[in-house]
Amino acid sequence: MDVLSEVLRAVQLDGAMFFNAEFSAPWLLLSPEARSLKQFLAPGAEHLIIYHLLTDGHAFARIDGEHTVELEPGDIIVFPHGHPHKMGNGHTTQIIDGSNAFPTTLSQGMKVTKLGGSGDVTRFVCGYMSCNADLCKQLLECLPSVFKVNVRSDASGRWLENSIRDAVLQAASDSAGSDAVLAKLSEVLFIEVLRRYVESLPAGHDGWLGGVRDPVVGRALSLMHSRPADDWSIAKLAQESGVSRSVLAERFSHYLGEPPMSYLTRWRMRLGAQLLNSTSRSVLDVATEVGYQSEAAFNRAFRREFGLPPARYRSSRRAKADSAA
Repeated sequence: MDVLSEVLRAVQLDGAMFFNAEFSAPWLLLSPEARSLKQFLAPGAEHLIIYHLLTDGHAFARIDGEHTVELEPGDIIVFPHGHPHKMGNGHTTQIIDGSNAFPTTLSQGMKVTKLGGSGDVTRFVCGYMSCNADLCKQLLECLPSVFKVNVRSDASGRWLENSIRDAVLQAASDSAGSDAVLAKLSEVLFIEVLRRYVESLPAGHDGWLGGVRDPVVGRALSLMHSRPADDWSIAKLAQESGVSRSVLAERFSHYLGEPPMSYLTRWRMRLGAQLLNSTSRSVLDVATEVGYQSEAAFNRAFRREFGLPPARYRSSRRAKADSAA
């Protein structure tokens, strides 16, 4: 899983928990598209991932037009692409519209919100993760519109859930530092969820997540993500991965559909784009940072990936950001 850690380290992962619910059946909650929540949760974030951790009771969740996911205690359901969705328990025609309730929800912090009827109680907390859209692209493209994992299957998961429960209680009572603790736990929880999801994939699963799990491809991916500026060649990458060049090339192409060096170039371009957007460093400095000794070579590779040379890409992105402010 080293490559998963390396990717998540680079994508500027950030997040928090924002809703502490105790709903009694019957109830039905409409959670809006994540994009509409950016202004409240993470202004300036490029991409928002919403998740819910069910701590007690039962519920269902579904995206319109897709199958219903049944939830039990310890389940974490994740919406990687930010689709609007419904959650509920029992049958009712009265919908709690999350869009309308959101400003009030945020204003009360992590204090418990109690809604619904008089039936069985379901308790859950909601959180989000934000990330850089370009750097997250490889990961997000491999994830379905919704998935769930359960964290009560082992001691480490139970410890994490109990830690979150305690932190939520502390935040609800406005204890000093509780929001910071929840933010860190939110990040840890998301990484743990991804790790468990990858481990649950069937044998032979291809794509980027399948490559992460493969010992040879995973090792090569980890090397490229942890040391993107190294003077890599297919020979050097194969040597450090412990296989021949032909074996590495074949296995890498099987899982990711492209040669290792093509993948490395695209990853370097995404890192370069992030640096251009977030810093005032010169194009030459950025080129050197991502493994190019020649500014001209970096310019050519960048233009092939993004359709613009680095300087024009930077100015256009900043102009777009200014107009949206």
